[in-house]
Amino acid sequence: MTEQPASPAFSRPRGIFCNRTLNLRSIRAIGYDMDYTLLHYHVALWEERAYTHVKNGLKKIGWPVDELEFDADLVTQGLVVDTELGNVVKANRFGYIKRAFHGAKPLSFEEMRDAYRRTLVDLHDSRWRFMNTLFSISEASLYLQLVELLDAGKLPPRLDYDHLYKTIRRTLDEAHLEGLLKAEIIADPERFVDLDPEVPQTLLDQKNAGKKVLLITNSEWSYAVPMLSYAFDPFLPDDMTWRDLFDLAILGARKPVFFSEKAPAYEVVDDNGLLRPANGSLEEGKLYVGGNATLVEASLGLRGEEILYVGDHIFADVKASKSVFRWRTALVLRSLEDEIAEMEGFQSDQERLTTMMAEKEKLEAQYSALRLERLRNDKGFGPQTDRPSKALTVDMQALRATLVELDEQIRPLVQTAGKLVNENWGPLLRAGNDKSHFARQLEASADAYTARVSNFLAYTPFVYLRSERGSLPHDAI
Repeated sequence: MTEQPASPAFSRPRGIFCNRTLNLRSIRAIGYDMDYTLLHYHVALWEERAYTHVKNGLKKIGWPVDELEFDADLVTQGLVVDTELGNVVKANRFGYIKRAFHGAKPLSFEEMRDAYRRTLVDLHDSRWRFMNTLFSISEASLYLQLVELLDAGKLPPRLDYDHLYKTIRRTLDEAHLEGLLKAEIIADPERFVDLDPEVPQTLLDQKNAGKKVLLITNSEWSYAVPMLSYAFDPFLPDDMTWRDLFDLAILGARKPVFFSEKAPAYEVVDDNGLLRPANGSLEEGKLYVGGNATLVEASLGLRGEEILYVGDHIFADVKASKSVFRWRTALVLRSLEDEIAEMEGFQSDQERLTTMMAEKEKLEAQYSALRLERLRNDKGFGPQTDRPSKALTVDMQALRATLVELDEQIRPLVQTAGKLVNENWGPLLRAGNDKSHFARQLEASADAYTARVSNFLAYTPFVYLRSERGSLPHDAI
């Protein structure tokens, strides 16, 4: 975050944070995903309903799942499912695994070391399934619970951890295809949608500032239309509707292949969703299904860095649009608000922890120097001193006692820091003292990130977001 926003109501959890300098003045079109981007849902409720639909699907094939209940805190966004060992893990930016669960039980340090001694998380390997969106929570929670049933011999024989995951994934996809979950949400949007009245105003600002505003979502016509009407129309002026906000609206986009293939587009020609092939360029003000990014660029007369795309899915939204078309990208990460708030609440303890860790490093250096001095004196090599071994040992013992006492003060603070945001997994963007694997993906793919689309409201459509100078371990503090 690099520039003071216009609104006095600004707070750090509502900031926009910049990995790569982004000048909105040079952006001529801004495209948006819908689910968990323009529309935010009550996560625990949405995922509980998704969990229930999958559970019902598994029950139909005879699996003993009646007693299972959704646990919203068992897993969190940003974790990785290991379908070879039946674990869910959290890795740092280098792929080293820092925490792991097998079933509902955390693995001890020794168990993790034995399981992953020579293993790094590599998302190119199909063994690993990245939980990069909030939609992953229900399936991963159910996966861990079913791992316990599989281990107990209560699931079909010859089923392994990989087939277990695929069965859950297939059952969830079937629930979506049948429209079970979305029909439930359309029928009672007040229950599921966390309304943000500032989002329509944000898009109005951008549109009236001369930018083309685009909707590019995988959601189908039958779901997107009622949901956008519910979330946007009450907060727009006069007789304006959500369709008036978007210069182009594309539904059923099939991201990420929207950015890699050239699927045809179909115009929605009536309120019943009747489609007809769209020949030639897409026309502004119309609603389409399908299509592709090449067609969008050609229709708008824009290319690459003139377009900013905003979404919540690291791969399907930001990585795909950046790697293929060099569109500028922004990731919406709603849990960022809670993470920043909890980190700020821990700030005074973090300062104490930092001070004590610096003292610990100093004492450890003194202890190591005494140990080397004693070794040289005893072995008779290198520079030596006249201090007897016994005296050096006494000094070392005193330092060791001080270090043990210091560790007793450090331990509870480290434990508390590791449980911020989520009791089992800690902060989304950190793995211990390092960045998490999720944070590494975010850095690589998203030019900017923020918790809500409406955070752009405070910054205006003309903001120049400058990335901070990158830090290195040898930089002066």
